[in-house]
Amino acid sequence: MTRKSRRLILIACCGAVLALALGLILSAMTGSIVFFRSPTEVVAQGVAPGTRFRLGGLVTEGSLKRGPDQNVEFSVTDTGATVPVQYRGQLPDLFREGQGIVAEGTLDMGGVFRADTVLAKHDENYMPREVADALKAQGRWQEGGGKPPAEAAKETPKDAAKPAADATLGQRSER
Repeated sequence: MTRKSRRLILIACCGAVLALALGLILSAMTGSIVFFRSPTEVVAQGVAPGTRFRLGGLVTEGSLKRGPDQNVEFSVTDTGATVPVQYRGQLPDLFREGQGIVAEGTLDMGGVFRADTVLAKHDENYMPREVADALKAQGRWQEGGGKPPAEAAKETPKDAAKPAADATLGQRSER
């Protein structure tokens, strides 16, 4: 066997090992690639009780009920389906009805999502892309508000006037 053929065999073996490792990594990640599931997907797919996943959507208006010991009940919707959620703990400051959230937890036998983590939107322009797409598909998208940040950024004029800086800032006092 020549030196060149040994080198080619070594390169081929290394390539096969890398391909196998990549395949194992990708197959292990298949369950966690989706950021969250919408209520319509949860109802349509019949998620098995006890399965851990993220649920994303809008908090249904009028569904928020606070109980003792920081127990909270509310519903999450994407206007196609609604999933009841139970959570124990302190809700984020930005959490309110009609706003987008992502909750992480498990579904129980009764179809109630038991959340152990609740994440609220970060500003007035944020809405998960999947929820925005679902609202657009159902014709319930409000053009004036709730746009994803990428769309909202496209509409702001680049030459908009910037607020004047405070004259007292930046001046140094002579000592």
